[in-house]
Amino acid sequence: MTTKTTLMPVAQAQQQIMAHAHCQLPIETVPLFNARGRVLGAPVSSTTNVPPADNSAMDGYALCVADLAMRVIPVTQRIAAGQVPHVLTAHTCARVFTGAEVPPNAELVVIQEDVEIVDGGIRLLPGALQQGQPAGQFIRRAGQDVIQGQVVCDAGTKLESRHLGVLASMGVENVAVYRRLKVAIASTGSELVNPGQALQPGQIYNSNRFLLAGLVDQLGMELVDLGIIEDQLSLTQAALAEAAEQADIIITSGGVSEGEEDHVKAAVQALGRLDVWKLAIKPGKPLAFGQVNTTPFFGLPGNPASVLVTFMVMARPFLLASQGCSQTAGHSIKATLTNPPKRPSIRQEYLRVRVLSEEQGGLKLEAMTNQNSGVLSTAMKGDGLAVVKANTYGVDAQQVEFLPYLSYGV
Repeated sequence: MTTKTTLMPVAQAQQQIMAHAHCQLPIETVPLFNARGRVLGAPVSSTTNVPPADNSAMDGYALCVADLAMRVIPVTQRIAAGQVPHVLTAHTCARVFTGAEVPPNAELVVIQEDVEIVDGGIRLLPGALQQGQPAGQFIRRAGQDVIQGQVVCDAGTKLESRHLGVLASMGVENVAVYRRLKVAIASTGSELVNPGQALQPGQIYNSNRFLLAGLVDQLGMELVDLGIIEDQLSLTQAALAEAAEQADIIITSGGVSEGEEDHVKAAVQALGRLDVWKLAIKPGKPLAFGQVNTTPFFGLPGNPASVLVTFMVMARPFLLASQGCSQTAGHSIKATLTNPPKRPSIRQEYLRVRVLSEEQGGLKLEAMTNQNSGVLSTAMKGDGLAVVKANTYGVDAQQVEFLPYLSYGV
C-alpha cells in the first residue's frame, strides 16, 4: 500500500533549498578581457578618476566666461584628444576636440556651430549669445563617472559587458573571480538517444541534455556532461557517485517519480539523502533536492517543460548562490493574464505565455494554448512564464508575476 506524499509549497521549498546554498569555491585571477560571466571574489576600487581630467564633450572652443563679450577672441592653442593643454593666456581661447583635455583655467566650451572664424580668431554668433553660454558647459569634469578610491563593483557581482567597460576605463587589467562552478548534468531513461542517431521503435531524442547544457552555459559555469543513464538502479548509483567526484553540483532529468523504472530517488537515498521531494508546482511536481555524498543534487522531472520551469524557479538561484553571486533572484514584472485558468489548481502554476502588448495600463499576456509538460515548443514561441497562485482561477488569476525568458537566459 502506498501513502500519499504531501506537496511542499513552492516558497517553502525555495527557502529550504536556498538554506543549503554556499559558495566554497577558490578565487583565481583572470584577465579582464576574458572575465565576462565570471563572479567577483573581491571588491574592485578605482585607483584613478574617470575621466582623469576635465575634457571637452564637443568639438569647439574652450574659454573663460568673462571673455564671451569680446568681439573677437584670439585662438592660441589647438588641442586634440591625447594632447596636454597649457593654461589659457588671458582673453584667448583654445580650439578643442571631443575628448580632448581642456586648459585648467577654461570655464566652458562653446560648440563650433555657435562661432564664426574671422581675422584674428573667432566671434560668437548673436544667437549663441542670446541663448546663453553657462559656466561648465560641455566640459566633462574629472571623476564625473568614477571617483578615485570608489568601490565600483562589490564581491559577488556577475560581470557582464557593461561592467567590463567601466573596469577597463579605470585601467583594471586583471580581476579576482571565483573558480567556475562545475555542474554535472545527466539524462535518465533507456528510451533516450542523442540527435544524429536513427530512432528505433520506442526511442525519443534527448532534448533535456541540450536544454540543460544551454542553461548552465548561460550562467557562465563549467559543464560536466554525463550523458544518458539507462533505467537501472546500479547504473544510476554508479553515475551519481561519479558525478559527485567530478562536480560541485549534480542535476539530472527524469527518474524522480515513483514508477518501477524510476531509480534516481532510491539511488540518491542510498548514496546520501533527499531533503525535498514533490512540490506544489505545475509543471514539475516530482522535483527532488538533496545530496549525493556531500555534493548538492537536483533531480528535475523528465518532461522538458518541467525541466525548464524547475530549473528557472528552483535550480538557477541555488547555482548562482553557489557560484558566489550576490544577486540570485530573477527579474519579475507585474502583468495581466488575458486568458487565466478556468479551474483552480492546488499547485502554483507557471504558464508559458507571450506578450500581447505593453500599454499604459500595464503588460498584457496570453497563455499559450498547449500547456502540456511534454511540449517545449510553446516555450520557444513564447516570451516567459506567468505565475498563477495556487487555488486561483478566472478573474482572481488575472494579476500575475511575469518571468521573462530573456532575463533568465532561456
